[in-house]
Amino acid sequence: MPMAKTAAVPLLLAFALIATAQDKPANPLGASPQVAEAGRLLYNKSCTACHGPDGTDGDRAPALDGNRRYFRVSEAAIFEVVKNGIPGTVMPSSGLSDNDVWRIVAFIRNVRATASDLVVPGDAQNGMAVFNGAGGCVRCHMIRGQGGLLGPDLSSIGAQLSLIRLKDALTKERPVPNGFRPVTAVTAKGEKLSGVAKNSDAFSLQLLDAQGKLHLLDMSELRSVEFSKKSLMPRSFDKTLTATQYRDLLAMLAVQARTKVRAPLQGENEIGR
Repeated sequence: MPMAKTAAVPLLLAFALIATAQDKPANPLGASPQVAEAGRLLYNKSCTACHGPDGTDGDRAPALDGNRRYFRVSEAAIFEVVKNGIPGTVMPSSGLSDNDVWRIVAFIRNVRATASDLVVPGDAQNGMAVFNGAGGCVRCHMIRGQGGLLGPDLSSIGAQLSLIRLKDALTKERPVPNGFRPVTAVTAKGEKLSGVAKNSDAFSLQLLDAQGKLHLLDMSELRSVEFSKKSLMPRSFDKTLTATQYRDLLAMLAVQARTKVRAPLQGENEIGR
């Protein structure tokens, strides 16, 4: 049975690490935005040789955000890994002081948390006014039964996305998933219909227009169908809104957590889809 013994060694080491980690206290520095930001700076100096900047994918190690499932999720367990590395793997010890390691732990926990888990600065009440007014979000998105249908319901968006992904959704172009892909169809009679394709195949098209009307169309009766690769969702709210409006909109979306759910995996429902 030598093979079984060999295979058991890494597992025993993992349990030993966890047992040691569980004896350590919670982060003595706390988890304030200031501590997490100090940790981000240390992380980008010490960890990006393998991991990517700000916790993204690196050349030799995965991203650390909430899209992955991790064995070590407690503050103490993360501390142990950053401080001492993982025996038998390419993960080395950091060589940093305990306080600096705790700062990195605060950053990693911040990256993995959903937006609703964090204290996001801003006036959420004014953010709702921006959502309904200057931001124009209400035309496509719904919150607690109020708003449009072209985009996803955002009633729980703060509990679905990390703060980083929430910011990216407002400021960066992303692939358009099925269910929210812009489409323009022209019928055999010349009628032009525009909206998003809720479903489509070689025989039929379900098109939801800006008025919320669902059109069930037979492909054989359409003169043309054109799908867009670009989302209807604007991606420049940090530029088109004032700094205060953008901050408050982000704060309002972050507290939308009607149903506490896991962060979505790549390709699942996100704001702007």
